[in-house]
Amino acid sequence: MELPVSGPPRERSDAARNRELILAAARRLFDEEGPAAVSMDRVAEEAGVGKGTLYRRFGDRAGLALALLDARERELQEEVIRGPAPLGPGAAPVERIVAFGHAWLDLLDTHGDIVLAAESGPIGARFRSNVYASHRTHLELLLGEARPDADAGYLADALLAALDSELVLFMRTDRGRSLDEVKAGWEELVRGVVRVPV
Repeated sequence: MELPVSGPPRERSDAARNRELILAAARRLFDEEGPAAVSMDRVAEEAGVGKGTLYRRFGDRAGLALALLDARERELQEEVIRGPAPLGPGAAPVERIVAFGHAWLDLLDTHGDIVLAAESGPIGARFRSNVYASHRTHLELLLGEARPDADAGYLADALLAALDSELVLFMRTDRGRSLDEVKAGWEELVRGVVRVPV
């Protein structure tokens, strides 16, 4: 089983130019005002493209936010596939799962509002995305190594639920938990699932 790799499809030069204009405008507006406060119409106006171009290309604000995260997601996938241990190959499965969660929590710490916007599409859209498929496949493979007796697919979904952006952001803001506390909780959860003592 291989990890699904995300990335933009090949496109005409004018389409690529429009895509970059849209992403630059969205990034600027999201940074200034937050994704929830920015309408698709405003992004189109800021980018100097028609609303139809924006909607055809990205569908909705969640699709636009997902596109903004694409470069960071590809970096994370590269680290998982070819980077140094423990995030990359060469470490025990449990250590790699812990490292993956820590890397994702770091991403949420800097881009949580954009991740949340990307995950706010129709019910189930998040779980059908290439990003989720990649994360799930990675964890499923590692869990299969660590716990051959377990339902690795179910456990992968359950562990990813603990990394849900809305939950993590709620823990950080309303519960007052630090990033280190959330990372420690993730590690405790993972080690409990694979039954490896801390």
